[in-house]
Amino acid sequence: MDDRAWTHSRLICAAGLRRIAAVAPDAAREREWTELADTILAHTTAHALHPDGHWQRAPDDPRLDAALLLPPVRGLLPADDPRTRATLHAYSERLTRDHYAYRFRHDERPLEEAEGAFLLCGFVMALAEHHQGREVEAHRWFERNRDACGAAGLYSEEYDIAQRQLRGNLPQAFVHALMLDTAATLARTPGLPS
Repeated sequence: MDDRAWTHSRLICAAGLRRIAAVAPDAAREREWTELADTILAHTTAHALHPDGHWQRAPDDPRLDAALLLPPVRGLLPADDPRTRATLHAYSERLTRDHYAYRFRHDERPLEEAEGAFLLCGFVMALAEHHQGREVEAHRWFERNRDACGAAGLYSEEYDIAQRQLRGNLPQAFVHALMLDTAATLARTPGLPS
């Protein structure tokens, strides 16, 4: 990827600062880290919020990216924040098909012709839906993408939804890690079977 001011990088830094501030060893550090997170968020909002209200990839790139769904899930913003909801809605409409997700649009070709679905992004969608309190939809995303593993139970980076075949790096550790994280998160949901 190009050397740019990526919105997802800035937002995940702010999310990390908020999380570490919550366990700061003293009030001064908690305040310092929270203020830094607030500064990053304010700057990013001023420069990388699309006119439609959703986050865009970079200040000079109005496209969507699945990575923009993760910072709210990791504690940056609440589920009811308009930017969180707008980003999830726009992403769902433009970069998903049949409960499979694509990281971003490469060109004008149909998504499935440009590359395979990114399994990691499908699990991010499950977490984003869970964050919104839509547990049934979260489980749909999780199960669709969980089922896209090979015979050995391993995941690749991408999945060709037309040919039902794994594509890209195999095994893909990031996909496995996020699948386990998502499974544990969904298993803790009150009122649903574990």
